[in-house]
Amino acid sequence: MTQDSEIERFLDSIWAERGLSDNSLQSYRHDLILLKKELAQRSKRLTDASREDLLAVLANEVQQGKSPRTIARYLSAYRQYYRWLVREGKITSDPVALIESPKTGRGLPRALSEEQVDSLLAAPDTSTALGLRDKAMLELMYATGMRVSELVNLELPGINQNQGVIRVIGKGRKERLVPIGEEALGSLSIYLSTGRPQILKGVQADKVFVTTRKAGMTRQAFWYMVRRYAARCDIQMKLSPHMLRHSFATHLLNHGADLRVVQLLLGHSDLSTTQIYTHIARESLKRLHEAHHPRG
Repeated sequence: MTQDSEIERFLDSIWAERGLSDNSLQSYRHDLILLKKELAQRSKRLTDASREDLLAVLANEVQQGKSPRTIARYLSAYRQYYRWLVREGKITSDPVALIESPKTGRGLPRALSEEQVDSLLAAPDTSTALGLRDKAMLELMYATGMRVSELVNLELPGINQNQGVIRVIGKGRKERLVPIGEEALGSLSIYLSTGRPQILKGVQADKVFVTTRKAGMTRQAFWYMVRRYAARCDIQMKLSPHMLRHSFATHLLNHGADLRVVQLLLGHSDLSTTQIYTHIARESLKRLHEAHHPRG
């Protein structure tokens, strides 16, 4: 069996066990293929690698300027792969077992202000079909806190306009029901009844958000769309689509939402993942106090 086919067997196994997203699987594949090439330069196969070999590969990546976060990601892929090789009986000892991950720290996710969000949501030209689509996507992402992959993969059966909820398929193929809210529901309804039919021109499509090619919107296309509207609104910070998700969580907490409710809406399996947003909320409240309190 070739090394590439062995990597694919590992990916199939870990997908079945953990239900990883396509993005996570692609990341694992990329990191392991890179490791295979690095080891080949040392006349080693993946199954021959020692702890010293792996440390040498990682040291080389550090010298090339890779960040601690990237090195930690590489190690995560190696760790999963070599544990699998041990379970499969391909190797007898795990060369990654005694390698520690670098300390990466945890940066706070950045969020837009409520005024910036209002400006961004008002940016699309709703006199056009594409503008109606863009408006609905931005409104829906901010109203629900969906991940970008969840948004672009949303299909028509997942929308219940009568009840004002959507069924989201998240990480690990876990489903959750998320309320939409009146503003987003209004924009979505107009897009579905007017904008989407104009874009598709009679062609059938499963995805809710489609392009002029009659195919579903991609993550990359949505990223460029958000950047374009941010520039139009003169939002100076480097904006990513995921910041709308961060903004959703932060603004809910700023307005008194319970942390566990936010956890459910975001689809986080662990409350500690959601707790990071409380730090952003505190910082926001501090800035408001300093700006508006007479003794701030």
